[in-house]
Amino acid sequence: MYYFASDIHLGAGDEAFARETERRFVAWLDEAAQDAEAIFLVGDVFDFWFEYGRVVPKGFVRTLGKLAELTDRGIRVVFFTGNHDMWVTDYLTRECGVEIRTFPEVLLLGGQRVFVAHGDNMRIEHQPLLRLMNRIFRSRTLRWLFSWGVHPDLAVKFGRWWSGKSRKAHGAAENLGPSVTEPLIAYARDYAATHEVDHFVFGHMHYARDYRDDALHVVCLGCWEANPAVAVLDAQGAMTLKRLSR
Repeated sequence: MYYFASDIHLGAGDEAFARETERRFVAWLDEAAQDAEAIFLVGDVFDFWFEYGRVVPKGFVRTLGKLAELTDRGIRVVFFTGNHDMWVTDYLTRECGVEIRTFPEVLLLGGQRVFVAHGDNMRIEHQPLLRLMNRIFRSRTLRWLFSWGVHPDLAVKFGRWWSGKSRKAHGAAENLGPSVTEPLIAYARDYAATHEVDHFVFGHMHYARDYRDDALHVVCLGCWEANPAVAVLDAQGAMTLKRLSR
């Protein structure tokens, strides 16, 4: 079995809310690990994450410990970075055994071709401001300047403010219903026209949706703050969206 989850946004909200979100996520990891060949975390696991050379954000010890436990047991954990945790480098690999992916990939899982991406930088060719922001925040030069010029306490304060603005925007977008996922479905349709893919898995939009149109199958994962949902690929090659109770 292969499992997919995204947009947990660990650390978001007040202390009690953040602790409850982490508790539910760790419990789900335990459940998935019972028969998982691999677990794929499809971006925005953390509400904000930035690694300095010897400093990482404090907290998340239950999650980090669980990830290390799973990989020590031989369960593969793959982390596709999202727009809230794009500045992950090597800490999770060294300490927790997690594989890091910074770009979309087509994976062969159980005989199925699965396209996996967070989805934050797709179909934005007509949004110049968003394209510029993506380029700036993914710049290695900016990351280096940020790490050398901004104290970690200020970095986390800025990151939480920025992440909060982003989540509020997504909260408003969720009110649009399934239409909020249309850009990702359009991207998948275009990509499938020239590539063989059995399933597409995206996060980012915070709206859980299982879209099927002839041979096209797109799964959009839910946000754990409001609409938690994960995807499961079984031994027969069937992928399903599973909604979780809050």
